[in-house]
Formats: sequence, C-alpha cells, structure tokens
Amino acid sequence: MSQPKVTIVGLGLIGSSIGLALRKAQPEFKVVGHDKDSSLARKAQELGAVEKWERNLITAIEDAELVIISTALADIRKVLESSGPYLRPDCVVTDTSTVKGELMKWADELLPETAHFVGGHPMVRQNYEDAEDARADFFAGTTYCIVPSPKAHPAAIELVTSLVIMLEAEPFFLDAEEHDGQVAAVEHLPMMLSAALLMSTTQAPSWRDLRRLPGETFERATQFPSADPENNAEISLANRQNISLWIDAYVDSLRELQEKLTAADDGTWEALLTKLIDTRARWLAGRGMPDEEAAARTMGELRDMTSIGSMLGLNQFRDLKQRLEDRQQK
Repeated sequence: MSQPKVTIVGLGLIGSSIGLALRKAQPEFKVVGHDKDSSLARKAQELGAVEKWERNLITAIEDAELVIISTALADIRKVLESSGPYLRPDCVVTDTSTVKGELMKWADELLPETAHFVGGHPMVRQNYEDAEDARADFFAGTTYCIVPSPKAHPAAIELVTSLVIMLEAEPFFLDAEEHDGQVAAVEHLPMMLSAALLMSTTQAPSWRDLRRLPGETFERATQFPSADPENNAEISLANRQNISLWIDAYVDSLRELQEKLTAADDGTWEALLTKLIDTRARWLAGRGMPDEEAAARTMGELRDMTSIGSMLGLNQFRDLKQRLEDRQQK
C-alpha cells in the first residue's frame, strides 16, 4: 500500500501548525510543503512541519490525496488555477481562508470535476504572526468552520472533518453565505473598528499632543488582525457587503449608547455596563464548550457518515467513497 501524500501550500503559522499536528498524529503520511517564500519553506522543514518542500507547486501537489491551501486570499485563486489540471482523481482540496463566497466560485470554476473542495476556516484565538510560533496543539479547543462545496462527496467532507478533529478543534458546519455573514461580525468588523478609531484620533487636530497619551487599551483596540495591509484589503473587499451591514448595526449601537449616556444617571449607566461586562464574561467562560444547538447541528451533519473518532487514513478514502455510493444506491 502506497504512502499517503498530503500537500500543504503556504507554510506560515497556520500551514506549519497543521503540518506539525498531522505528522504527530499520522507519522506514516508523507507531508510535503510548498511556499513561494523559500525561507518559510525551509523553516517549516526545520520545525518538522513537513517531511520535504518543493519549489515547484505542480511537483508538490502531484499525486497528493489531500491538498491544504493556507495562503493569502488572492494567492488561493492562483493556486487553484495552476494546480487544477494536475490534481489526481478524487483529490480532496481544502483551505484556511476567512472568506468563502468568492472562494467557492473559484473552486467551482477552476477545479476539475474529479476534485472535491471542502472549505475550512480555523477560528484561532492566538494573536501570533511568526511561523516560528507554529505548534502541533495550535488549534486545540478552537472552532473550525467547515464549508463544503455542493459538489463535494460525503467521503471528502468526512476526510476534512477527521482532519479537524485530529487538530483537536471543534468542527462547525456552515454554508458559504452563513459563514461570510457571521465571520464579518466577529473577524472583519473588528478590523473596521480599528481603522475607524485610528482615523478619528490620528486625523484630529489634537493628535500631535494626543499621540503621547495612549496606553495598552488604545494599543489593543487599534490592532489589526494582520500586519499585512494587502491581505487585510483583500479580505475586506471580498466580504464588503456583509461588513457594510455590520457597520450599520454598529453605528446604530453607538448612537444608542450616545443617547443612553446623555440621559443616564449613575445607576442606570452602571447597570448597563455591568450587564455588558457580564455578557462578555459568560461568553468567555463558555466559548470552549459548544452549546447544545451547535453540537446538535455539528453531529447532525455527520449522521450519514461513518465513525470519525480519529483521522481517516487516506488509503481508506476511495474505499469509503465507494461504500457511501453503494449505500446511496440501495
């Protein structure tokens, strides 16, 4: 039986962490990497995230049964376009991008009918940028969104779900529209808030003096999710409609707070802030444990699949695919 091959395209923090986790859980897999930045690729190999790395994308993805794309959004289209004709039949392709609507269109347009695309998005909490911070347990306890293409075979969905569980993350199933609308609120809107705070303060006439005053609170509030302006721009433009809706909701909330602050006395204002702080504390305390509705939804998506208690061996993928197809024909 041949050694199963997994290719990771993009060997930054996310890609390298996936590689470390995969090689730890499934040492028999051949994990190959590719990155247009050769220094990142070398670092990933030094860390043990990949067994080897290839300079050429086509060489890297040839004969791979699972391809994981962990690059900037704009680069994903280029990877799909370049690699599509060279993917082996029944190859499963997944990604880690924060936007899925555009990506689904690209996958449908550029991948062959024999490939199965299942979108992925790890909702990581750690605020690291350096690939050297990669570690095997990087995703432990996080929510990992799974957004299957309508064309993806159930066995391909199970394969990606098993990968997520192997990463010790919690799979959460969404369609592309749901994903982009919800992620706009919790990932993309905060980027807009940072931008707005910087605009309102740094463009103020008093900024020359004001800039000497900010402490940690201002520093945290103005921190962008990525230090790469190009990546931030690509993501926000790709999801602009959903972000715009959430900006409207946020402006309404700011106006409401302004009105309440103007009319409030000590007691009512303190009560409002107490309620909001308590809401945040309860969310933080419970975010590591999915609620019953989310758990039921997650398992509901898996009801027609076989056991996913551990990472599905890639050598078993075609057998599973055939069994599921036989089951559907009965």
